[in-house]
Amino acid sequence: MLRFSANLSMLFQEYDFLDRFDRAAASGFRGVEFMFPYDYEIDVLKQTISASGVEHTLHNLPAGDWADGERGVACIPGREQEFRQGVSEALRYAKALGNHKINCLVGKTPSGFSAHQIHSTLVENLRYAACELAKENILLLIEPINTFDMPGFHLCGTRQALSLIEDVGSENLKIQYDIYHMQRMEGELTQTMQTYASSIGHLQVADNPKRGEPGSGEINYDFLFRIIAQSDYDGWVGCEYKPLATTDAGLQWLNRYR
Repeated sequence: MLRFSANLSMLFQEYDFLDRFDRAAASGFRGVEFMFPYDYEIDVLKQTISASGVEHTLHNLPAGDWADGERGVACIPGREQEFRQGVSEALRYAKALGNHKINCLVGKTPSGFSAHQIHSTLVENLRYAACELAKENILLLIEPINTFDMPGFHLCGTRQALSLIEDVGSENLKIQYDIYHMQRMEGELTQTMQTYASSIGHLQVADNPKRGEPGSGEINYDFLFRIIAQSDYDGWVGCEYKPLATTDAGLQWLNRYR
């Protein structure tokens, strides 16, 4: 059975963030994920999650100065201490809120460093994070992101992610496979998900173009959802899309897969 999790950083933006949990539950979602919890007190989030009756499924490590265009610091030499502090903060929230997966946005490729320096920094940072998260039975994820939407992002393909996982050498590191991002970068969605299923720890969906709700674009989600449902994947399917109108108006697609 497919289990859909509403990404509250993208969905229900017609409402204040803390009101989105109830809206997600009322719309039939039993899980919620969001990019960053750090602007909110843990007790407030914990109470909101409990009251809405949903499960918190995922959040990201801190990603540097987001407003200034940063999209993670894991691949940036010289910011290792900041990265480790972010791991500690992300763990503090995850343990309190009950989620067992944390995603690492690795960042944009920095200038002024060699490819070897950047890669070594990224490997060591991920090795540290994977080890720390494993102590709490929390899975670390890395997400390849398309470079059309996020120019310069350092991790932009499945095979690159697989190679990185091999270099890190931890069983506690898997791919957050975002179907929208990988449609734009690679295609071959079904073959990739089936071939590398054991390395995928979380799925996210949106259609292309416009990153709208499933069924609004070129991706055959009827087919893909059947493939996912028939596979051994038992995790959440995160709905990280931009509704073409309001979230509520675009949720008809979900009724077909409940």
